[in-house]
This record gives sequence, C-alpha cells and structure tokens, in this order.
Amino acid sequence: MEETIAGTEAAQIPRQRGASLLETAVRYAEERHWDVFPGTWLEAVDGVQRCSCGDASCPAPGAHPARSDWATQATGSATVARRMWQKQPTASILLPTGRTFDALSVPESAGFLALARMERMELTLGPVTLTPDRRMHFFVLPGASVKVPDLVRKLGWSLASLDLAPLGEGSFVAAPPTRFGSRGAVQWACRPTAANRWLPDAEELISPLAYACFRDR
Repeated sequence: MEETIAGTEAAQIPRQRGASLLETAVRYAEERHWDVFPGTWLEAVDGVQRCSCGDASCPAPGAHPARSDWATQATGSATVARRMWQKQPTASILLPTGRTFDALSVPESAGFLALARMERMELTLGPVTLTPDRRMHFFVLPGASVKVPDLVRKLGWSLASLDLAPLGEGSFVAAPPTRFGSRGAVQWACRPTAANRWLPDAEELISPLAYACFRDR
C-alpha cells in the first residue's frame, strides 16, 4: 500500500495493505477516471536497484515513461490498465497531465508552507502528491498551464522568478506507490477522496502557492 503523510484525512487509494501496482493503477482508472500508463521499473543489478531504462545515472529510476509514445498508451479504461500491468507488474504508475487534471509543481518546503496557509484560508484542495525528489504536485482543473503565467504576473511576480511549474498537456506525474530507486516512494500529502473529486481551479490556489514559492527562494 502506498505511503501517506501522517495527519492527512480520508480514504487512501488503495485501501488494502499490500495492494499491487496493478490493483492500484486499475483503481485510479476505475474510481477516479484518471488516465494511467506504465512507466519504467526497478531491477536489481548486483544488489543495487537500477532503472529498467539501463541508464546507471537515471535521474528518476523506475519513475519515468518507458517509451516515447507514452501519451498514446495512456488509458482511462480499467480493463486496459489491468492488461498493461499484467505484462509488467512492477512498472511505475504514471498519470498524464492536461487531461482530467493539470498539476502545479512546487518544492516540498514551499508546498508544506502553502498547505498550512490553505488550511487557514479553508480552501478545498484536490489530491496532492509528495515525491522522493522533494517536489509536491497539486492537482487542479485542466487548463492551468495556460492560465498560471498570467495569474502569477497579476500577483506581482514572474513565473521565471518562482520555482513553480504548471504541468499540462505533454507532461505527467508519478502516482503513489511508485518508487524512485532507493530514494523512496511517492506519497499522498492530500489523498484522493470523495470530497475532492471535483478539483479546484488553479486560480483558487495560485496566491498561496506563489507566495510560498517566493518565501522559499
């Protein structure tokens, strides 16, 4: 079962301990209607976990697309997802952005600062992931990648001055419980629940996120 940040609320996906990557990918497609696709996986080489891509210095071992046409491979069908992971049960679970959601990527330190501020503001959040490379991804409605640069400018900053990256069409995020080599697994900072099935618009979150990224520079 994927790890989840202590203290967050609501049901995890999957709910059962020991759920496989296959079962988890199927549930993302079936319960959240997210497109999913299998990425690379980890292989033991001389006792060391290496990425299946064969690159000994891979920056995201076991957590990136395995093929260049991954966008056409992504599916929202639980049946197709099950078939794909049956071929490679240890493949990472990757979610394309720009379809059912975009993501706002910020440093972990800025993300936690923003989460605290959002809680005080009583904002409704969508799911949020925390990756072993110390990034947080806030799921928002599609279209954020187009809107965010102008929204940030209106707040008095330029996107280039902040470590805030909107991920839309052509990008992806790794989903729990995908592992980044020996660095650990992707976790939920805010888990998918029935309450956050309807995602916020980027405009609702951009102020606390931009402010946190500015403070974190």
